[in-house]
Amino acid sequence: MLPPSEERIAMKIKDLLNMKDFKYRAVVTVGPDEAVPAAIKKMIEHDRGSLPVCNGKGELVGIITERDIVRKCFMLSTHLADIKVQDIMTKQVAFILPEDDLDYAIDIMKQKRIRHLPIVDGKKVAGMISMRDLLGFQYEETKAKIRYASLVPRRTHLGGTTEL
Repeated sequence: MLPPSEERIAMKIKDLLNMKDFKYRAVVTVGPDEAVPAAIKKMIEHDRGSLPVCNGKGELVGIITERDIVRKCFMLSTHLADIKVQDIMTKQVAFILPEDDLDYAIDIMKQKRIRHLPIVDGKKVAGMISMRDLLGFQYEETKAKIRYASLVPRRTHLGGTTEL
């Protein structure tokens, strides 16, 4: 086991995408012309809290979240089946690139007060990352540091402060 560095080596988003158990590797998208119930069905089937909205070329044009559905559909006075994704999606989408690091993703989420970020490679969505994912990775990293610290023998028999 290698010791964790005092200066954190930032994990890149592309490293996350290459992890076999990363939940959002399989990209599930919705089209802007799809009805909201179809988007809800995809969210339920794939256990997602949001979906990137992509045009016919696969380019990111928006994002639809559970929050969008609840808040915006409630305000519209029409049947849910008659509402299109483009009517309620967020059009100004914050996103990250595979070259970005996880700390940058956290900063964006905190600044924008959002819980999901599309990962865009070129003009295509390569994946999604959630605040829950980021917290999980930080938790695992902290556990590893604690395990490592418990393996380092304490030097209690020497007077004063010494460094290993």
